[in-house]
Amino acid sequence: MTKSMVWSGLDLDGEGKQADYLRIPHSVDTSAYGWVPVPLIRIRNGTGPTALLCAGNHGDEYEGQIALLDLAREIEAKDVRGCLLILPGLNYPAVAAGRRVSPLDEGNLNRSFPGQAQGTPTQMLAHYITDMLFPRADFVIDLHSGGRSLEYAHCGLGHYGRGEETDTKIRELLEVFSAPWSILTQGAGGGGDTTLYAAAAARGIPAITAELGGGARVDPVGLRHAADGTRRALAHWGIWTAPDLRTPETPTRLARTLPRPTSLYAMHSGLFEPFCQPGEAVQAGQPAGRLHHHEQPLLPPTALQFSASGVISCRRALAHTRLGDCLYHLAELL
Repeated sequence: MTKSMVWSGLDLDGEGKQADYLRIPHSVDTSAYGWVPVPLIRIRNGTGPTALLCAGNHGDEYEGQIALLDLAREIEAKDVRGCLLILPGLNYPAVAAGRRVSPLDEGNLNRSFPGQAQGTPTQMLAHYITDMLFPRADFVIDLHSGGRSLEYAHCGLGHYGRGEETDTKIRELLEVFSAPWSILTQGAGGGGDTTLYAAAAARGIPAITAELGGGARVDPVGLRHAADGTRRALAHWGIWTAPDLRTPETPTRLARTLPRPTSLYAMHSGLFEPFCQPGEAVQAGQPAGRLHHHEQPLLPPTALQFSASGVISCRRALAHTRLGDCLYHLAELL
């Protein structure tokens, strides 16, 4: 594999607590030899497991960013056995812009794995994570929410089908994180192994994504699930035990994503009026909402209905809708 062009002043194998940047080279008109910062915190004390904790993979998803910023300030190296690598603003150009994708190259980091060593800034970052951070990690948590366009049921997602040993470890991580829902997926929405958690799972690393809200706002309950689930995982692997470690109020409910044809998409532009909530159980044929023709006001709205029974894993957050926009995704209980 070609050597990464991303570098850092941070010694990943060093001891103690230290913050610095990953530096992605980026040559533009006003900065010929400049670099793009990606904040990285390393907290290490002796030997033990390594946790790779990420948020801000999409810049308009905030619960995980806040949870990891709080965590990085709280944990001291003397209380750790092993290592934490924390990236609270992973796709930093997108984070700074409050966007899903990077304004530098329109790159969606969570569709860019395994990346390219000499590609665009987003591709270079994905390559560095794959080449330099994955080999160090004993488990990976990538904290998400629905961003500007979606609202998610609070859930952990695990990419299954990687072999019995890896699948078992992913199920274990989902159970320890213990979001209200744990959903097994084969990554159809991300196009296979192009997402961070799928790329990690392809290398035998237990990895999950957590979807904990949406609408480009901070969901207080989702923030609590992000913080509590991450703390439980660190305690389970013996890296750090939080003084206020909380057990989940109820056991996580296991589900599996339904095939893409069961999802509901907009068949024309308009205003989306939803009838159902994320996490709600629905039946095939049940009314799902209406799509209003705002450009042709005398046309009756299009009646929407579910084509399959299941649980709503996510729903469109925005009313303004275009042809091809996803309105609902479904999962089935296991």
